[in-house]
Amino acid sequence: MKIGYARISTNIQDTALQIDALELAGCEKIYQEQQSGSKRDREQLQECLKALRTGDILICWRLDRLGRSLGHLIEIAADLEARGVGFQSVTESLDSTTPAGRMVFHFFGAIAQFERDLIKQRVNAGLAAARKRGVIFGRREALSKKDKEMAIAMAVGGASKKDIAETLSVCRQTIYKLLKEVEEEEEQDFA
Repeated sequence: MKIGYARISTNIQDTALQIDALELAGCEKIYQEQQSGSKRDREQLQECLKALRTGDILICWRLDRLGRSLGHLIEIAADLEARGVGFQSVTESLDSTTPAGRMVFHFFGAIAQFERDLIKQRVNAGLAAARKRGVIFGRREALSKKDKEMAIAMAVGGASKKDIAETLSVCRQTIYKLLKEVEEEEEQDFA
């Protein structure tokens, strides 16, 4: 029996192209999911692997749909081979039931891992360059410097934290946090 596995990483992607290719390859059953390829515990992949029996063939559209970690791909390939299950990748024309296919399977797995490492390296280099240019990442502060000064002045004047929060259109927790920071700074100044 030919069983297919299709995976997308984000909800802006679509499995239609993969499903069409898997159906054309003769898959009688297709498992599909939206999940990062780096995750090992993908629910539909686990269900798919459990469903495979000796003589079955697992078919994926591309090798990277099965996984991006070389170790994980090799682990899956070894498990399939030990159970007498074949593997085919439509795009790479890969068939693990042959010696050449097994060698190519390992080669493509290494390339997929290499590509992932390069992407990670480029992203990290881009983030570091942006930080050097002064780009600040993360959530913007809820209060500007002027708003902080106003909140402190209101608190000193006796306004409740609830009133300060409503005036500045922030949650009370933001005011509690600000006033706690001010209090800690004052304690350090006197220490």
